[in-house]
Amino acid sequence: MTQRRSSSLDPVCLDGWRWQPFLDQAITQLEPLGLNAYPVADSFLERSGSSGSRAQPIPVRTATWAGCNPRLRQVRAACVEAGPAASVLNFVVNPSAQFDLPFFGADLVTLPGGHLLALDLQPVDRADPLHTRPVWDRLLPIFERYKTLLPDGGPIPEEAKPYFSPAFLWTRLPLGEASDRLIGTVVAEAFQQYLALYVDLVQTAVAVPPERSALLLEGQRRYTRYRAEKDPARGMLSRFYGSEWTEAYIHAVLFDLEQSPSQRP
Repeated sequence: MTQRRSSSLDPVCLDGWRWQPFLDQAITQLEPLGLNAYPVADSFLERSGSSGSRAQPIPVRTATWAGCNPRLRQVRAACVEAGPAASVLNFVVNPSAQFDLPFFGADLVTLPGGHLLALDLQPVDRADPLHTRPVWDRLLPIFERYKTLLPDGGPIPEEAKPYFSPAFLWTRLPLGEASDRLIGTVVAEAFQQYLALYVDLVQTAVAVPPERSALLLEGQRRYTRYRAEKDPARGMLSRFYGSEWTEAYIHAVLFDLEQSPSQRP
């Protein structure tokens, strides 16, 4: 990074970061929503460290980009670049409970063993047809378009299924030029299409009555508690920065609904 970032909306630029084009694309697509900076403590805006052995240390850099508006409680990107050890973009949109919207979730991860890539519009309550049907009717055709172009990522844990939609696009790819081409075409297009649909849903959303908002808020709390408890980045970040910083980052930034001011239905 060429200069110290002072705001959560300042551009993120990590040298050699594989997922820079995806974050840049997301920020461009979100511009019509008029995001304001989301409060993120300086200690989490960016962090540098090292991994590997003392003889051959690997520089590690982490940055957080985050915004909000009246319809979106928090839009945030957790960005990690650690050379051959890891390259990660975790991008999540947390809607306001005053609007009947799903979460947007993208996990783009490169590790020494390959790429782990996931896209979804994740339901607050999968069993609620009023919440899910209008979204899935529009999302499933996009999913069908891209799922045949990518290998299936395999089963997900039973306990995780309530937090994913039927259009959960999930793939594993080996390292190499062929996968790089797939990421630059198929995965990039799918990312753009999933996010474009989400932006349209946000722009056309209508505020819900207080009793509906209360149900949505409770569903959001279940989701964020689960994600905080099961965050797969916990081990990696703990190795890079220690468990104290990592737990604070997970609970105060990545999944901070419990710590943020209550959303009043």
